[in-house]
Amino acid sequence: MITLTGITKQYQMGDQTVHALQGVDLHIERNELVAFIGASGSGKSTMMNIVGCLDRPSAGTYFLNGKDVATMASDDLAQVRNEEIGFIFQSFHLLPRHTALDNVAQPLIYRGIPPSERKRMAREALEHVGLGERMHHRPNELSGGQRQRVAIARALVGKPSILLADEPTGNLDSATTREIMALIKDVHQNGQTVVMVTHEPDIAEQCQRIVRLQDGRVLSDQRMAGA
Repeated sequence: MITLTGITKQYQMGDQTVHALQGVDLHIERNELVAFIGASGSGKSTMMNIVGCLDRPSAGTYFLNGKDVATMASDDLAQVRNEEIGFIFQSFHLLPRHTALDNVAQPLIYRGIPPSERKRMAREALEHVGLGERMHHRPNELSGGQRQRVAIARALVGKPSILLADEPTGNLDSATTREIMALIKDVHQNGQTVVMVTHEPDIAEQCQRIVRLQDGRVLSDQRMAGA
């Protein structure tokens, strides 16, 4: 499903060249639950940006569902992001003046889906994450855990190939973290491919597979027994 070969990423910071990724090879199968983990500066966020088609590699190839996305034009990449990838962020990224229902329906606007169908799909997604009774509330009327559930519903509403979660429990207390991880694992068990970035070992250990990054390279790629 995801095949990265010889991926490098370089940035210029003044006169200095930063080698964020250095020759990464990685293959992720459909319906895997994978965590990228590493210290600050290890390259995990850059990996997430490339896998999520938010950035292009400096060199190497990236095939997503058989498509060579590393060389796509910007408009084509935007379409891939909208149709193939659902994003969950640490800070939720919800529109504050919109209800939960309207936030979840937002990505469907760019697909040209009629308003009544958007509402139906958004209601179903919110019911799936246990927020059917809160769909007309705005973000400031919801708890942190409920806001993250809205964000998960928004990520899932378009039935993406991949769910990308960037520190999805970073702003949550321990009890809410357990609830959100239970929801993510439930989504995965229903057939969703999930790729997560985290700096928390106990979160990573709940995944099927842990890819450890260090200095822009894959330090280890471990499959977890019983995960």
